Amino acid sequence: MAHMPTLIEMLQAGVHFGHKTSKRYPKMESNIFGVRNGIHILDLEKTQKALLEVAAHCQELAKKNGVILFVGTKSQAKEIVKTAAERAGMPYVTTRWIGGTLTNFTVISRMIKKFKKLKSEQASGELEKYTKKEQLEITREIEEMNELLGGIESLTKKPDAVYIVDIKKERTALREARKSRVPVIAPCDTNCNPELVDHCIPANDDARKSIELITNVIADAIIAGKGAIEVPPQPQIPAATITAAAAK
Repeated sequence: MAHMPTLIEMLQAGVHFGHKTSKRYPKMESNIFGVRNGIHILDLEKTQKALLEVAAHCQELAKKNGVILFVGTKSQAKEIVKTAAERAGMPYVTTRWIGGTLTNFTVISRMIKKFKKLKSEQASGELEKYTKKEQLEITREIEEMNELLGGIESLTKKPDAVYIVDIKKERTALREARKSRVPVIAPCDTNCNPELVDHCIPANDDARKSIELITNVIADAIIAGKGAIEVPPQPQIPAATITAAAAK
């Protein structure tokens, strides 16, 4: 199993901070420990349990050469998601979700093939047969396609799972995943409906440190699955003690 953050590490990353009580989604109630200054505090014990289950699932998928698509386009998530996905050797979307990425993969696949072909021609010098103006236009097209498709050019089929940072912001990706029956893994803040995802991780999905901690757990689990790396469990302080302290 990949390294699992200690409860202290999760606390320091602000994983436990939810939204204002007025924004609470009723079905997240069971994951809430209490309230602090009008802000809901998530139960870190349940967060850790969910992380353990998700990490085990991702590790198992990786052992079977499964593909997990990382999605995160919000400013505080995009670099974290890109770095983690590249480290794990997985595809990612950090600029803009292209409509039909999952529901119309045949078209997306053709776009990816064209992108790869143009890049290959550019690298081999084949574009020199065109005029300078045509070369400039093709170069611009490659740059535009790289912005949209660069992170998913390795996709040859629909992914086996999708990891989404902020399901409310990435609602199109979530909707397509559900419609395509692709399992969704996601941190769920107190304003989210956990029933919309297959693997819910009760956690702050806005704070950079929280996003980084959770995303790296996913990436580490994938890497462990590919290399069968075993990491010994970390000593823990009872979750109730830590979460209670955070809520004071």
